[in-house]
Amino acid sequence: MITYSFLQQYWWFIISLLGGILAFLLFVQGGQTLLFSLSKTEDERRLLVNVLGRKWEFTFTTLVTFGGAFFASFPLFYSTSFGGAYWVWMAILFCFIIQAVSYEFQSKPGNLYGANTYRIFLFINGLLGTFLIGVAIATFFTGSDFAINKGNITNQLAPAISTWQNPWHGLEALLNIRNITLGLAVFFLSRSQALLYFINRLNNEALETRSRKQLLYNALPFLVFFLTFVIWTILSEGFAVDKSSGVVFLSPYKYFVNLIEMPIVLLAFLIGVVAVLYGIGRSLLSEKFKAGIWFSGIGTVITVCSLLLITGYNNTSFYPSSSNLQSSLTIYNSSSSEFTLHAMSIASLLIPFVLAYIVYAWRAMEKNKTDIEDINNDHHAY
Repeated sequence: MITYSFLQQYWWFIISLLGGILAFLLFVQGGQTLLFSLSKTEDERRLLVNVLGRKWEFTFTTLVTFGGAFFASFPLFYSTSFGGAYWVWMAILFCFIIQAVSYEFQSKPGNLYGANTYRIFLFINGLLGTFLIGVAIATFFTGSDFAINKGNITNQLAPAISTWQNPWHGLEALLNIRNITLGLAVFFLSRSQALLYFINRLNNEALETRSRKQLLYNALPFLVFFLTFVIWTILSEGFAVDKSSGVVFLSPYKYFVNLIEMPIVLLAFLIGVVAVLYGIGRSLLSEKFKAGIWFSGIGTVITVCSLLLITGYNNTSFYPSSSNLQSSLTIYNSSSSEFTLHAMSIASLLIPFVLAYIVYAWRAMEKNKTDIEDINNDHHAY
């Protein structure tokens, strides 16, 4: 029999998996921050724009799906975070809006601003979009400044259940150094994976050579910031939940304990990290190796999924309140009704078919490597 608790855990796994897929697809944003530094000519810049332009909709769609699934399965998180920390989320959404506009309009007839103006917008999307997403996810470990009072729902003058406790509405997360380390880790990871993607997809020796050279300069800071965040997190207190009473309390080494007490998640985390390191390391050591994006990409999905799982599983608050511990959200006190989760779970059975279509569409667009002649002969090029 499928229980309510099982449905809540099932949907946290789906959210975590979508988060992992989104982290991988952010290589598009990372590539956009390399448009000016990696290319030396207009043809090279157009080549980079178009090879990324074939994938930007995957990232955008995954972001929307991630947010939609979060809203439907854990609506109290959605209303608390998006309704309270709205400056951060509005900045993220704005970054992705200008990305869509930039791809669609930079090569349109009558463009008065010039292609490079829209490419600067793409750079902004790549820089702020990745960094702010990393900072926002880091608050799952460090906490946010909100309070929840479900009794307010009966107050006709102020029916808001959750309230933010400072006027910064999410921007205060930028003052937490641990949040910043994850934001920078996501930024440099996206750039590293973009370089691996260029090595895999481009038929341009000059760009491939530069990509391998820049890979080292981006992979090293990624490792430094990622390891700093992980080590800092496993050595810090975490937000534990008493299973019987629902009381939230600070517990030493909580996230490290979660990994130990969930060996499958620990194994997945280690496999993911090794896969990322293998994809990057072998690409640096062998000029003939061009499949690093697949090892690094799959490893990213597994690693990020594992990190999100330890924030929600094993009696842990996935969205803790730093100002009022008992307002912290768990997968049990913030989820939709059992009926809603059950209905959504039936619909989720279509996910494997959707993923299969994505793989098919991806392969159809990537049968051959891309060079500038392909772009010049493509009437739909950006």
